[in-house]
Amino acid sequence: MNKANRKQDALNYHAKGRPGKIEVVPTKPTNTQRDLTLAYSPGVAEPCRAIAENVDDVYKYTAKGNLVAVISNGTAVLGLGNIGPEASKPVMEGKGLLFKIYADIDVFDLEVNAKSVDDFVNIVKALEPTFGGVNLEDISAPTCFEIERRLKAEMNIPVMHDDQHGTAIISGAALMNACEIQGKKLEEIKMVVNGAGAAAVSCTKMYLSLGVKKENIVMFDINGLLSTNRTDLDDIRKEFATTRTDIENLADAMKNADVFVGLSAGNVVTQEMLVTMAENPVVFAMANPEPEISYDLATAARTDIIMATGRSDYPNQVNNVLGFPYIFRGALDVRATAINEEMKIAAVKAIAEMAKRPVPEAVNLAYNTTNLKFGRDYIIPKPMDQRLITEVSSAVAKAAINSGVARKVITDWDAYHEELLSRLGTNNKLMRDITNKAKQSPKRVVFAEADTYKILRAAQIVKDEGIATPILLGNIQKIKQIMYDNELDLGEVEMIDTRDECDRKKDFAEFLYKKRQRRGITLSEAKKLVTDRNYYGACMVQFGQADALISGLTKNYADTIKPALQVIGTDEGVNRVAGMYLMITEKGPVFFGDTTVNINPTVEELVDITVLVEKAVSYFISKPRVALLSYSNFGSNKGDIPDKTAEAVRILHQRYPNMVVDGEMQANFALNAELLKDNFAFSTLNGKPANTLIFPTLASGNIAYKLLQEIGGAEAVGPILLGLKKPVHVLQLGSSVREIVNMVTIAVVDAQEKDRTTNR
Repeated sequence: MNKANRKQDALNYHAKGRPGKIEVVPTKPTNTQRDLTLAYSPGVAEPCRAIAENVDDVYKYTAKGNLVAVISNGTAVLGLGNIGPEASKPVMEGKGLLFKIYADIDVFDLEVNAKSVDDFVNIVKALEPTFGGVNLEDISAPTCFEIERRLKAEMNIPVMHDDQHGTAIISGAALMNACEIQGKKLEEIKMVVNGAGAAAVSCTKMYLSLGVKKENIVMFDINGLLSTNRTDLDDIRKEFATTRTDIENLADAMKNADVFVGLSAGNVVTQEMLVTMAENPVVFAMANPEPEISYDLATAARTDIIMATGRSDYPNQVNNVLGFPYIFRGALDVRATAINEEMKIAAVKAIAEMAKRPVPEAVNLAYNTTNLKFGRDYIIPKPMDQRLITEVSSAVAKAAINSGVARKVITDWDAYHEELLSRLGTNNKLMRDITNKAKQSPKRVVFAEADTYKILRAAQIVKDEGIATPILLGNIQKIKQIMYDNELDLGEVEMIDTRDECDRKKDFAEFLYKKRQRRGITLSEAKKLVTDRNYYGACMVQFGQADALISGLTKNYADTIKPALQVIGTDEGVNRVAGMYLMITEKGPVFFGDTTVNINPTVEELVDITVLVEKAVSYFISKPRVALLSYSNFGSNKGDIPDKTAEAVRILHQRYPNMVVDGEMQANFALNAELLKDNFAFSTLNGKPANTLIFPTLASGNIAYKLLQEIGGAEAVGPILLGLKKPVHVLQLGSSVREIVNMVTIAVVDAQEKDRTTNR
């Protein structure tokens, strides 16, 4: 993707609709005049009086207990340097977004025009009544050290500079596990640290806390070795100055070193340096975006190496998101007055220990592997592991309690775990997981309507993101013109005009004729049909020349699905196809079926649809909970729809006793666990709400998903076509680029799953 396109994409993302990435939303009803009098005047006076009498009640009556300030002065922003507080705001909003989606922590981002330590500290101190915690971000060294030291000493809420401690905590866990695997003791390892900024200093201090000996560490900054002979070192760097005289450069230091830690610049380490390291070396090349040495070069130089980087496209990513959301989550939940060393060490050990435990199947699926386990390529957990919120947050909370900085004590840890897990249902994490899974094994996706801007833009995105390899069907001259007019650059991508004669086309026509000759298709008609892009694309998938087909942007559903049925056909044991939507809601993902294919299914058809949908949902979440919907609850009304739905459920219970399914029931009872329990305690769905809804007719399902999409603000991903032998997915007429990208992502995961089941 060219730089101009990438730049414009980023600008459009931040500017489209409501500018920025975060907003403040009410958490209480505001629909009536009574609501407003309670929210503001005169009702608001009561919590004010309560807090005035007991200041700790601020946690009871306001958002303080779940509110973190992300604060920067813009003096050290990512790789951009001192760009100022206003220019740092997109980064701080992004940090707020990560807090929310990973740990359900609310954030106000504050960009302050204060470069001196005194000014910065005074501003932040004055804000203490507002916040439950403070996350310092992108503040230049050495100022950041003194700012954090003073704020921690002078404030009674948790304060952490994530640039320092986030990387230290995650890499500390990685170091513990890497040394264990390599058979090295922390107190004996010889370590080289390249970089002497805030992160490098904090990381090194963390390693000392874990047992590494200071005399076994040498550190470099941009001017070379930190030596006691240098006169340009500040007090912080002097702490790591060595008396050794046998080292002149990084190459000298690397000889016989056990561990290299890089927090500096890209490509400063060579393969020759790695060759001189001790047996079973550990290399953390954490410079971004280019590590000190690439993963491929490092592993080629040493087969006995354990390698970690800051990149997501290689094993062992040292990613701060493994730490800061959950550290603050645990600190907030016990109303800690600080984030102390005990809490940070607890986070390190919790993260390290997690990597040693069996990996949940959902994580294996997300990363397209069947056996992710503790070892050279898995020394720390993956960011999408949902256990992080329970394990790390709980460890931090316990450490806060045990070290005496907690103002609230948790006694029921099982209940706390459930509370933490419930917080994960408020975001679209599932779609991120699906996207990441697609990237693990990209597939060839043929686009049947490639001479349209939206399709080409989506093809550009999925190619650049490593989700899929596009194959473009259409008028090649028109495709190239659209790409030129819109500055799209797909590089070397296959383009096919289905009107052109070729041997492939002859093979397709012969195949279609043999398959459909007893269904009224002549060879002449078959030759004409394969000129149609949907037939041609379906043949490419059938012949293994593509892995999935995407179409439907400019044609109606029936015209798109018919070629797939005639060319590819239904899967073994499948009597009919069905359509499903993934609805991403504020309360979590919900799957809808059938919303696009079967108009008024019979009892047996409803059973078939439910089986298809339940099986498909199990690819995405571990435990589908299926409700067959009606206007009746368990026989409360009679009629064609309640009767057929109830009978379908009876058959499902009989034939599929392990399926979690019930009905007939109204939608509110299916989605409200307490309502269902209070009224129908016998239901097999009791305990948790349904996450999969089966509609009795196409009309009801279609209306429901579109209403939820338009009025409820849910994001609809689909329609996901179920039941075909090979992946074909049909877009909504007029889909947005984002919706097309989502469907391609689903198609890739579908192709991965079909490969997996075929190769069993």
